[in-house]
Amino acid sequence: MTRYADMDQVAGDFYTNNFAKTAKESSLILNLGPQHPSTHGVLRVIVEMDGEYILRAEPVLGYLHRMHEKMAEVKTAAQFIPNMGRVDYGHALAWNWAFLGAVEKLAGIEVPERAEYVRTITCELNRIASHLLWWGAYLLDLGAFTPIMYAFDDREKVLDILQMPTGSRLTYSYYRIGGVALDLSEDCLRSIREFIPWMRSRLPMYKDLVSDNIILRKRIEGVGVIEPELCRRYGATGPVARGSGINYDVRRAEPYSVYPKVDFIVPTSELKDARGRYDVRMIEIEQSLRIIEQCVEQMPEGDILVKGAPKPSWKAPKGEAYFAVEGGRGKIGVYVASDGGKNIYRTKLRAPGYSNLSLFAEVSSGTILADAVAILGSLDLIIPEIDR
Repeated sequence: MTRYADMDQVAGDFYTNNFAKTAKESSLILNLGPQHPSTHGVLRVIVEMDGEYILRAEPVLGYLHRMHEKMAEVKTAAQFIPNMGRVDYGHALAWNWAFLGAVEKLAGIEVPERAEYVRTITCELNRIASHLLWWGAYLLDLGAFTPIMYAFDDREKVLDILQMPTGSRLTYSYYRIGGVALDLSEDCLRSIREFIPWMRSRLPMYKDLVSDNIILRKRIEGVGVIEPELCRRYGATGPVARGSGINYDVRRAEPYSVYPKVDFIVPTSELKDARGRYDVRMIEIEQSLRIIEQCVEQMPEGDILVKGAPKPSWKAPKGEAYFAVEGGRGKIGVYVASDGGKNIYRTKLRAPGYSNLSLFAEVSSGTILADAVAILGSLDLIIPEIDR
């Protein structure tokens, strides 16, 4: 009997040998990953090198596949909610929201207004935590150790706040069909109000320490230029597309929840390079703070869960629905189709990271290896989301 280790070796040899068949005789085949710090998870990238220059690159997925869509077929809608927090641990609440939004749309459930505000506040806090995680890890990839300490210091404050209503710090399962599990307490709201000016006071320090640092600028300016047409061909969204000047954000383009009621800008950059994507995410932190501040002030009293909310054994009515939200990495889309049975018949997850990663092969061609790492990091990849 073939052992799993042997099967992995066979799969590895297949990809490597297949790649090597069309490689130049003088070139070198190099594996980045699947266990490599720059891949942020078990992602493998096979590259054909001519000295320091990349001739070809091919991402290889499958090392972290957990069959979330298949699991959705054997769980009720309520039972599947925890899975969503594990698709993208960086912005778990956005995935919670996308799935439940599709289920609520299918069932014609109207979420109470206060619950919509709570969802918006917590989702934007989670977005800030996601961007801080990316910021610290990206700079670590580029050789700077100090910034990740500041990033995690500030991120801990966000996690402390989110832990109050959710009970979790990473893989959240907080939203419910028709609302949220728990209201924001006065202590939680006070912590949010205190965090907003604190985080704003930190952003100038981030700029002085890192953003304006000549070493970082030399590593990311003019590196990994992605033209808008390339984004459209691969379906890239989020900061990757906005960093190439495409003004597309689901919160504005396909408005949902209370986003039409709050004032914020959608940052874009005409640089089209790793620097442009960096700048967009840093501005988005400020815009998330702006959204949270308005929501805290505008949030009405009322229910946080629709009256007669579905029980865990609830059956979704027959039909189909699609719902999209703006996640930390781009457009998250969830399609659900129900035949009226105990479990939702089919759930399809649209992960933004998959499209964003797909353009890496074309963008990295002709760059040096060190720049390829800077490009890969600028895409803000979460491998469990891509390899869902």
